[in-house]
Amino acid sequence: MSASTGRAGRRPTIKEVAAAAGVSTAAVSQAFNHKGRLSEATRRRILDAALELGWSPSAPAAALRNARTRSLALVVRRPTDVLGSDPHFSELITGIEGELAPRGYGLLLHLVTGPPEENALYERLAAEGRVDGAVLTDARDDDARPGLLARLGLPAVLLGSPDDTAVVPRVGLRDQGAGVTEAVEHLLGLGHRRIAYVAGPPELQHTRVRRAAFEDALRGAGLRPFAVLHTDFSERGAVGATEALLDADDRPTAIVYANDSMAVCGIGTAQRAGLTVPRDMSVVGYDNLPLGSWLHPRLTTVDQQVQRVGAAAARMLLALCGEDVEEPALTGRPRLVVRESTGPAPGGPDRPD
Repeated sequence: MSASTGRAGRRPTIKEVAAAAGVSTAAVSQAFNHKGRLSEATRRRILDAALELGWSPSAPAAALRNARTRSLALVVRRPTDVLGSDPHFSELITGIEGELAPRGYGLLLHLVTGPPEENALYERLAAEGRVDGAVLTDARDDDARPGLLARLGLPAVLLGSPDDTAVVPRVGLRDQGAGVTEAVEHLLGLGHRRIAYVAGPPELQHTRVRRAAFEDALRGAGLRPFAVLHTDFSERGAVGATEALLDADDRPTAIVYANDSMAVCGIGTAQRAGLTVPRDMSVVGYDNLPLGSWLHPRLTTVDQQVQRVGAAAARMLLALCGEDVEEPALTGRPRLVVRESTGPAPGGPDRPD
């Protein structure tokens, strides 16, 4: 069988090689370009299948695949309306673009609704050679994305607490629960004992870590959470959770929210119910976004340095893509920023009912 004609006088295709070897077309490309993280056994199986079929990559196609696109992907699993109303991602993108733009790179933003769509998108981006790498957000338990991107040979970084054992590098501040611990201790010091937490989706790793920190801090004071309610980060979710808490008997005197956007919704919901923040209820956010300092009262929140983390992720990914950039070390941990949305508990020693 000749290398140029394959079966029945027809040139074999990369898809046929992939099928024969039981791998993806991206894996075939990696085997011939000496990229990715293929095992030697898998690489040998691919090469043997190609030899058997008489296939080899064409020079023009190889040159096209090896060319840099100077584009990086940011795939976000959020509904469009949630992303549009959450300035967290504006801050994150600002940090990323601040590193990419001066180097001639662009950011390709995709919104997806679930794992199947997300995985298919990464497969397509890798197969078509549309991006040089990807920034992953929202680390999850049993997260398939790092392994998938490693198999595709697509450089990636994952936003989250550093983990030296992770499949792809993780970029973020250490001790993600520290800011929540500070927030609870701050509220306890103000006399609050009925403290609720409005969390994000339970499958996210940072949701689990921060919830554990919230419960541990209360447990250390001999208390239990007034309630922990999970939401999808949407305005509707934040308003609904706040309304449910305000309707409860002996409502909470303080609520900690998983991000600043939900905290803003919580303040508005409390005010519409005739309450005053912080006289009747204290509110704490998480992110330290600019909008928190524009409110009245200004928002007490946890600073997780969103822009700085985005910039560090971009620099690390650029280095993985072969750019000569220094990978900055992120130091510090999330810290509480006390402003005007927290005050003494109603009925406490410093404030009468």
